[in-house]
Amino acid sequence: MKTQIYFVLGPTGSGKSKFALNLAEKLNGEIINADSMQIYRELSILTARPTINDQKKVNHHLYGFVKGDVRFNVQKWCEEASNKINYLVNKNLTPILVGGTGLYIESLINGIVSIPSIPEKAKIESDKMISKIGKENFFKLVKELDIDAMKNISPNDIQRIRRIWEVNFFTKKKFSEWKQNKNKKIINLADYKILLFLPERNENYKRVDHRVHLMIEDGAIEEVKNLLKLNYNNSLPIMKAHGVPEIQSYLNNEISIEECISKVQQVTRNYVKRQHTWWRSSNLNIFKKFDQFPDEIDLKSINLDQN
Repeated sequence: MKTQIYFVLGPTGSGKSKFALNLAEKLNGEIINADSMQIYRELSILTARPTINDQKKVNHHLYGFVKGDVRFNVQKWCEEASNKINYLVNKNLTPILVGGTGLYIESLINGIVSIPSIPEKAKIESDKMISKIGKENFFKLVKELDIDAMKNISPNDIQRIRRIWEVNFFTKKKFSEWKQNKNKKIINLADYKILLFLPERNENYKRVDHRVHLMIEDGAIEEVKNLLKLNYNNSLPIMKAHGVPEIQSYLNNEISIEECISKVQQVTRNYVKRQHTWWRSSNLNIFKKFDQFPDEIDLKSINLDQN
């Protein structure tokens, strides 16, 4: 497949969505979500999904299209994204993917390793293990199981750590051994440009701290209250979205609203830190890297035709 597509990437709270919107208007494009939490239907405020007004200006795809009781994985997203890319190209529209989930982007571009689907029982077992021995000991345990797979993985990156353990638990084969298999290509991207935004980290922290306050004001607590009424299993990804466990603790009268806000800010800052680390060490072919926030960039000053 030969097409020009754009990736607008970077950590959460940096303002990628607005930049992507302006880019789409300039290039006759439409936007495809590349954020692993914005796919879920029940969370729009906490995941900072694009506003209805923004969606009226430019068509947005793969936002809020999955029910929270579904475990959506990288392969499923890659398949959906490739379908949307083909659809837009066939209509002579420019696909613009925007998000901060590095694994989604890396897998779409480089392909994914074919690993058997991990059943719910393995995910429940990893939850039990973490509850029993704690995150720190779980990190040490998984490192002993598969030291190669755990290279460069932060102790705070619990999702990836769980994934390595679950693959080992279910398949009886190390994750690092599975990774030695040849990547399965989802789509052949002949021409793409990555615009990566990595602004000063402490300023990024300030922005996400402020955004948490805005989310609370906009109804994030009511959103989580409605989510909890659905009685989803706590092991599901949506139940671990930043803000959900913390607001749940507040609703259970376990912490004050001030503590709740502080905890949401902290987990979000931790995530931003991991994103900065991931993107700075990425081997993807970056067209342009910015050390500014997207709203500080004049779109007219970017020469998108540069080879």
